[in-house]
Amino acid sequence: MSSDVRRDARSSSGWGRLAMPVGTSTRIYALVAYIGIGAALAIMIVASLTRASWMGPPMAMPGSGPPLQALSWRIPLDNMAVALWLSAVVGGIGVAAGLLAVRRGARPPVALIVGTAALAVAVLTALPPVGSTDSLDYMAFGRMVALGHSPYVMVPWDLKRMHDTVGVSIPWEWGRIPTVYGPAATVEQYIAALLGGSSAARIVFWLKLANAVAFGAVAYTADRLLRSDPAARLRAHLLWTINPLLIWQLIAAAHLDVLGAAFGLLGLMIAAGWPAFSVSQRPPLGRLFAGGAFIGLAADIKITFALYGLGLAWAFRRSRPAWLASTGAMTAVLLPSYAWFGPPAIKALLGRGNRVTADNFYQLFSPPPHGFLMKHIAVIAAVIVIGAAIVVLNNMPGRDRAQPAIYAALALTAAWLFTWQYQLPSYEAMVICLLIFVPAFWLDWLVIARLIAGTVALMPGNPTPLPSHLLSRISNDTLTLAAPIVLITALVTMVGLCLAGRRPTRPPSTGAKADTPAAEAVAPQSHAAAG
Repeated sequence: MSSDVRRDARSSSGWGRLAMPVGTSTRIYALVAYIGIGAALAIMIVASLTRASWMGPPMAMPGSGPPLQALSWRIPLDNMAVALWLSAVVGGIGVAAGLLAVRRGARPPVALIVGTAALAVAVLTALPPVGSTDSLDYMAFGRMVALGHSPYVMVPWDLKRMHDTVGVSIPWEWGRIPTVYGPAATVEQYIAALLGGSSAARIVFWLKLANAVAFGAVAYTADRLLRSDPAARLRAHLLWTINPLLIWQLIAAAHLDVLGAAFGLLGLMIAAGWPAFSVSQRPPLGRLFAGGAFIGLAADIKITFALYGLGLAWAFRRSRPAWLASTGAMTAVLLPSYAWFGPPAIKALLGRGNRVTADNFYQLFSPPPHGFLMKHIAVIAAVIVIGAAIVVLNNMPGRDRAQPAIYAALALTAAWLFTWQYQLPSYEAMVICLLIFVPAFWLDWLVIARLIAGTVALMPGNPTPLPSHLLSRISNDTLTLAAPIVLITALVTMVGLCLAGRRPTRPPSTGAKADTPAAEAVAPQSHAAAG
């Protein structure tokens, strides 16, 4: 080892003081991360502060208490759109640069990262929602239940026709559609409506506060479980805690995906243990039942989190009592809740299959809405999902170093998310909260690329078109061409890398019991390994 390498290796932690041999490029990555993440968060906070000047529908702020009154600055919608596009790009680049810096040995103070993230989350929680009108739909659904109606039958515009006080804040995009979320989400929205009363802004505040708690719970879990591996700990905070794109989606825009991610992750950790049960140990059925119940609760918020349950069942597939306990617990949560809300809730669940998002990549091969692919999109996408799941589940890197249930849930979730015709950038939360608990590999970069593309495509999140013809054209081309190209490239890359990295399956250990997942339950090695 050269004297320069030894000197750098002895350096203490910090963005500019690194724990491994580094050069100028690593310090540049660190600087880019600092500037990119900081600038993105600042722009997002300004966007929230000035919501009334550029985003609709209008929201009347309460006279006192949260959410806080926004600034009186007037920022044109076109200007805000450009600023937000820039924030998504530089924020994503900042996260990627931070990951590269950490892989090269940078060790910034964790307290600085967590503290900055906590401050940004707290500020955005206390400000009105921006970037999406979904939280206003949540608000409307909760208000319906508070007034004695079912959001699976009633639609948000019915509140307008009733001249309810929250009617002015009902968005038009989904105003004629009943809720598509699970009963647990409806209960959460109902509680927020009870706490918020007749104020749309205050109801949304309680929804955002629940999101902030769930977001913080995932960050805390990662920090505690990965504290013995500094590189893995920092990677987790970069991908989740300080990630401006996630904070925009889950806190500023208040998408409820973070609730499912938090409960689902908790369920996997409880049921499967961390990092894994001993190869000779039968998993405790009580833990499996409790974990399955939490995963059932996540699926009761959004049914897509049932993929976590499939991952858990796959990990314990050799133990019939284990997967029966976890699956039975999930069912015990889901069936009564859907039965309570009745057939309309089940109809809403079944009606999700044929929906498509504007940035789906299938439109590149079949013009919507009358092309062959679009007419049979649910069946075609389902076949592709199954094929991708088989490839990814059997060939994704890290199988011998990751906790089996986390690995399986991540593989299945990534396969679904990368291929399904209806996906939004907020859905990436269900992948990232698992990704941070497996060794670092190329999926980090694909998720960041998808998150940047999807976030930019849906910014600024205002329900009205951009006034500028040029910017409106850029926005439309980004949504219907650029983002779909990125998404299909990510899918092809994921499948291609999985196939390229295929290795012969090693025989299970002779000491493992045949009726347990012992063959896969190998304790993870260092999460700092780069892929």
